[in-house]
Amino acid sequence: MNLIIRKATIIDPESPFHKQTVDIQIKQGMISAIAHEIDAIDAEELILENLHISRGWFDSSVCFGEPGFEERETIANGLHVAGKSGFTGIALQPNTSPVVDNQAQISFVLSKATGAATDIFPIGALTKNSEGKDLAELFDMTNAGATAFGDYGKSLDNPNLLKIALQYAQDFNALPIVFNQDSSLKGNGVAHEGIVSTRLGLKGIPALAEELHVARNLYVLEYTGGKVHFPTISTAGSVALIREAKAKGLQVSCSVAAHHLTMTDEKLDGFDTRFKVSPPLRNEEHLKALIEGVLDNTIDMITSDHNPIDIEHKKMEFDLAKNGTIGLESIFGALMTVLPMEAVVRKLTSGRQFFGKAAEPITEGIAPNITLFNPEGNWTFSKEYILSKSRNSAFLGMPMKGRVYGAINNGKLVI
Repeated sequence: MNLIIRKATIIDPESPFHKQTVDIQIKQGMISAIAHEIDAIDAEELILENLHISRGWFDSSVCFGEPGFEERETIANGLHVAGKSGFTGIALQPNTSPVVDNQAQISFVLSKATGAATDIFPIGALTKNSEGKDLAELFDMTNAGATAFGDYGKSLDNPNLLKIALQYAQDFNALPIVFNQDSSLKGNGVAHEGIVSTRLGLKGIPALAEELHVARNLYVLEYTGGKVHFPTISTAGSVALIREAKAKGLQVSCSVAAHHLTMTDEKLDGFDTRFKVSPPLRNEEHLKALIEGVLDNTIDMITSDHNPIDIEHKKMEFDLAKNGTIGLESIFGALMTVLPMEAVVRKLTSGRQFFGKAAEPITEGIAPNITLFNPEGNWTFSKEYILSKSRNSAFLGMPMKGRVYGAINNGKLVI
């Protein structure tokens, strides 16, 4: 690759070129020069309107479908969607058929990502077949390239199994991922327990169902030591508990899904199953607490929680439809409507340090791992912007701000 990126504003607080508008030359797979003006000699030029660049974005919770649910999404197309959406790395969930719970399955997933611009960080199941009964082969999967371990969308009801997992993971510095939702309190709930669920006659899931497990799991972490990641927290109480735990020095990281920062349970008024997600959309009080948690860094990262669902399992009665929304294509534009640009970039880049090696600051002499975007411009998300095989987006019709051009990584430009 011999490329000159023209007039790019660098957004990277650790780069000596932070907030500077410069030309960037990429030559033989490396950033060879950064200057206010670079002469083009036998080089392709990339000129994009109001171009901004940052270190490559990372999404800590992405589902595809392959193997087993290729009708929802394949790894190849999913990685293309991720690259076009600005992501140079994704942590891929193990909720496939069969579940990714052994060394061979991890190797299969990694083999499917060969040659892609977007890196896959495979998450192995924490328990065999994600059934919550016995620990999976965590050490073997680590040796095969697994980045972390969790049972997607399923909490561990057995606290002793969590204790053993946290203790065992310390032996090889593994990262357990623990979804927080008490199954007894959840019951048959399908929506946030509150005014909206009562008005619509939908069975509710109280915030307590999440917060009780967050509190329990933090007590277990305090006992065992080590580290843990809580994905897609959704309540004010969870934010407060994690804030307190971090102040005590516990090694807990957490994420929030973009839809929990931009939507409330008022969206359920039409019983549209696009808005059926897990955890459920909460009310305005919880949304404001989540935004505060992002801004004060209690919440470490923002995820799309991208989860393609085929139409047969989405176009159903609300109670029966599967949870999930796609979000890679819309995450940046949606977040820019509720958060400052630098906060959005920070939360889309910070996850990599928890799931793998952090990308290097943007400077000369490194291989480019960067995202290209324009933080300005208002538009509305519609079906024409969906690149995923599944089209179950909760963001359809939603006002957006800013555009993603693509990414450069592994010597490839996706735009």
